[in-house]
Amino acid sequence: MIYSIDIGTASMKGGFFTRSGSCVAFAKAPIRAEKGNIPPIHEISAFAWLDAFKELTRMLARQTAADGPGAHEHKRFEPVEAIVVSGNGPTIVPVDGSGMPLMNAITWLDRRASAEAAEASAALEYKLDPAYNLPKILWIRHHAPDIYEKARWFVSCPEYLCARLSGNFVSFLPAEGFKKIIWDDQALVRLSLDAEKFPPFLPPASAVGVLTQSARAEFELECLAEPGIPIIGSGPDFLAALVGTAAIEPGRACDRAGTSEGINLCAAEAGLRDSRLLYMPHIIKPYWNISGVISTSGKAVSWIRAALGLSDLSYDEFFAMAETAQAGAGGLLFLPYLSGERAPIWDPAARGAFIGLGLHHGKAEMARAVVESTGFAIRDVVELMEAAGARVDDIRVTGHPASGRVWNQIKADILQKPVRAPEFYQAELIGNTCMALAAMGEFSDMAEASRAIVRTGLVYEPSAEKKAMYDELFGLYRESYQALKGIFPRLAGNQLDSNNA
Repeated sequence: MIYSIDIGTASMKGGFFTRSGSCVAFAKAPIRAEKGNIPPIHEISAFAWLDAFKELTRMLARQTAADGPGAHEHKRFEPVEAIVVSGNGPTIVPVDGSGMPLMNAITWLDRRASAEAAEASAALEYKLDPAYNLPKILWIRHHAPDIYEKARWFVSCPEYLCARLSGNFVSFLPAEGFKKIIWDDQALVRLSLDAEKFPPFLPPASAVGVLTQSARAEFELECLAEPGIPIIGSGPDFLAALVGTAAIEPGRACDRAGTSEGINLCAAEAGLRDSRLLYMPHIIKPYWNISGVISTSGKAVSWIRAALGLSDLSYDEFFAMAETAQAGAGGLLFLPYLSGERAPIWDPAARGAFIGLGLHHGKAEMARAVVESTGFAIRDVVELMEAAGARVDDIRVTGHPASGRVWNQIKADILQKPVRAPEFYQAELIGNTCMALAAMGEFSDMAEASRAIVRTGLVYEPSAEKKAMYDELFGLYRESYQALKGIFPRLAGNQLDSNNA
């Protein structure tokens, strides 16, 4: 069996998979959130990842137990042959020489390093967003110099967990072209950063090392795996999702639906480049990965559930309620910029807003407007890709939202493109499994593994009758941000003043 793990923002997912890609057991463990996170700050304790991993392993062990919750009596499943890890990013944590975190991790949602991003962009002569690794590390050097000096390594969350399992610290490099937004030697020199604090690069689908005896005991893996099995780095979660949705052919776009939403298109060539999108080599040569990340899509849905007092509803019940509102939410729009926004507007000061709210609107319309806003945000990215000459044939969704009929249909109707859901919705875990099997020599490469293992489930076709309405609303969605973008920074200033009062 392959033990596949993906570290999300709010939870850690994991499962046991056979070499044919069948899921033997699946579980999700919550990641303990930090209190007091106020934009632009968003931190998480690295110990929360370790706690979630222990709980995840316990949950999976209980599922495979022969007699109830007994920890040491298991069904006759094959033992774990490899552990493979992916995770969110860019998220950075400094660790000391013993591998202990020196501060909370600065997550991908964190936007505090705006000044450092401007400093790095000027020095390197290309744009770096505050979410990227180098601006965050510069922020640590500027604002926590004692921590910077004590740091032995700067690592991401999947790199940290792999290191705790194997004892080896590495940096995952999706492809050579990614060094500019992670780090390279020239950038470290220009920014006067200490090169020895940055681990060596390792390509995806490579073994970081092997499971140590101490890690086997610490993380309660004794009944599942022997020491010495390979620990395999998958890298950033979007890579795993590309492989796990078979978005490995030109025209296929992967929609990583979760707290945020990453749209990654496989393109035959880069074509005309729009600076609002990211162009990187695809994990499958010789293609390109054209991408845009939406900061708070699923987060906006969880936010509105809490704000409307609907947290007791299951997600299925919530979406059923939203479906009772007519398409277009009765003329109500929502901007889902609850923690700034990345693609395509790249505005850290942007904030959420209801536009057109009236006495005739209730909870159902507000819920639907928020759900529809995620479709508009995706369309904003997709239309930018197409305007630059890229071809987008279909959208392949992943994550728990991929199992939602209502949400998938709304996306299809707004985008006017087929939305394809994988047979197993947690595509990152399937992608990890493909990478592990390639690393173990079961397949010649990740693409061969993906073609053999990934299976498509339901396909949601767009409604032609709703095209004109959603075209008009999408235009208003774009106009609304343009009308409000000058107000958002002033409101953010007032928020900071009230927090400091």
